[in-house]
Amino acid sequence: MNVEAQIKRGRKFDQVLEGAREVFLADGYEGASVDDIARAARVSKATLYSYFPDKRLLFIEVAKQECARQAELAVQQVQMNGPLDEVLFKAASTMARFFMSQLGRQTYRMAVAESARFPEIGRAFYEGGPTIARNALVSYLVEQAEAGALVMQDVDLAADQFIEMCKAGHHVQSLLGVKTDWTEAETDHIVRGAVETFLARYAANR
Repeated sequence: MNVEAQIKRGRKFDQVLEGAREVFLADGYEGASVDDIARAARVSKATLYSYFPDKRLLFIEVAKQECARQAELAVQQVQMNGPLDEVLFKAASTMARFFMSQLGRQTYRMAVAESARFPEIGRAFYEGGPTIARNALVSYLVEQAEAGALVMQDVDLAADQFIEMCKAGHHVQSLLGVKTDWTEAETDHIVRGAVETFLARYAANR
């Protein structure tokens, strides 16, 4: 299914997306009704359907945009100049805080829950957010390796390891509702551990 080909854009497109985002995050895919989304977006159902022929397409677009928004923040961090450890810390902080946020949890849950029935949702979620951040991180690590700051045989694997370390422990707890509130100090502790472990393995001067 070509998602983009079925979506029409117009003057109230962003307004519809914002209303859908509000309802989806509150009620999930199954619980969200088109009537509620139209009401939250302050548009008619006819206007909503003129942009998105069905609720599934609207859900995919909301998930993609939310992930892309957070991924762009991480991209901005790795594109900044500065000491390697500081750049990695800032990028990891952005990712970790999104993983633990209510918005991050809801978006992740929605995408995972619906991807079994609608595989295109899983692909759209991954390509619209995680892939963007991962590609930016890979490019940054390649630059640092070429500059002699890092030594690694498999940059893709190293990038994946770094991202997963940013989730250490807290991501599963957040998703399962075991613990949903994290202090700044707790988050920084997780992030710092990820950076220190990564550099202990890959820094040229380790």
